[in-house]
Amino acid sequence: MSMEPESRLSQLQSVLAEAGKQTILYDSPDGSRVLQLLHGGRILGLFSGHDDRNFYWTHPALESLTSAQSFYSGNNWHNSGGDRTWLSPEVDIFFPKYPDLDLSTYWQPRALDPGAYRLHSNRMVNTLSLTLSRAQKQADVEIAKWVGPASNPLRYEKDWRSREHLTYAGYTQHTALRLMRPSESMIGLWNLVQMPHGGELQAPTFGRAEVKVYMGEIGSDDISVSDGLFRYRMRAAGEHKIGLRAASVTGRVGYLYERDEEASLIVRNFFVNPSGEYVDVPWQTTEDFGYAVQACNVNSQLGAFSELEYHVPAIGGETGLDYCEDVSQIWAFRGPTLRVHQAARMLLS
Repeated sequence: MSMEPESRLSQLQSVLAEAGKQTILYDSPDGSRVLQLLHGGRILGLFSGHDDRNFYWTHPALESLTSAQSFYSGNNWHNSGGDRTWLSPEVDIFFPKYPDLDLSTYWQPRALDPGAYRLHSNRMVNTLSLTLSRAQKQADVEIAKWVGPASNPLRYEKDWRSREHLTYAGYTQHTALRLMRPSESMIGLWNLVQMPHGGELQAPTFGRAEVKVYMGEIGSDDISVSDGLFRYRMRAAGEHKIGLRAASVTGRVGYLYERDEEASLIVRNFFVNPSGEYVDVPWQTTEDFGYAVQACNVNSQLGAFSELEYHVPAIGGETGLDYCEDVSQIWAFRGPTLRVHQAARMLLS
């Protein structure tokens, strides 16, 4: 398993500035620091007020100016890392030759990522046009993304004081999608955060969740499904992806990983509406709707990272809607392994 060093705030800021990529640092009232990268509209880093270590995975090319310049001048996908916003359905937007599902045809539309984000009133905004594969029609949309504070969700819990050795960082993320003209097809926001590889994803559920495997063969010892909790050890080589339905997920998913005798926990808290139209579908069964949460394990030529993903109910088409706004929180903790696992139980069990 590939292990990459944790990126540090000062290093990222310096390399990106010299590479000509604009960043915006948001300082939260609680000391959390959020590094936003305009190129790709990403939340590239999350840092506590106590140290300079990033909770997120960033591309190893960003460790030096020379490699960063080469990375950004190349034609390959600029996957800088961190928290990004895409659109779904994936089969319409990322498979330009659909229904030919040869994975060699997978393509990240450059108008979407990195896009042409601009800074407008502290919001990162991207206006773009996409061709939807199945309908063979163009969709003109605007994506806006901005951040605000997210206080420690455990700050009032009676047991929190015994976890004084844990550091905390967090933010609230707002994403908005607007149709610039009517669309016959439904389109949804899709938020994905990339984290260091080799950890365990935990998703509390209503009852026993049905797990859909989108890609790869996942070992039975890497997945655990019980009444009330789904667990996925994201440690394998290759590329794998699973999905969970909106009706069974609670709107909270966490990821635990360990480095240097410490543990880190990243929790995404978001709104799930099973009555909404979750239009992202498994690639081979495109009438199988309703998946709100996904996880992607990557340890390949793309890098070594784990993705925690969630979808937002779509707009356009039969919904009659032309605008939506989504709000979610990221809560992150770092410290002694035992105490981090205690925090995970408080938030995810």
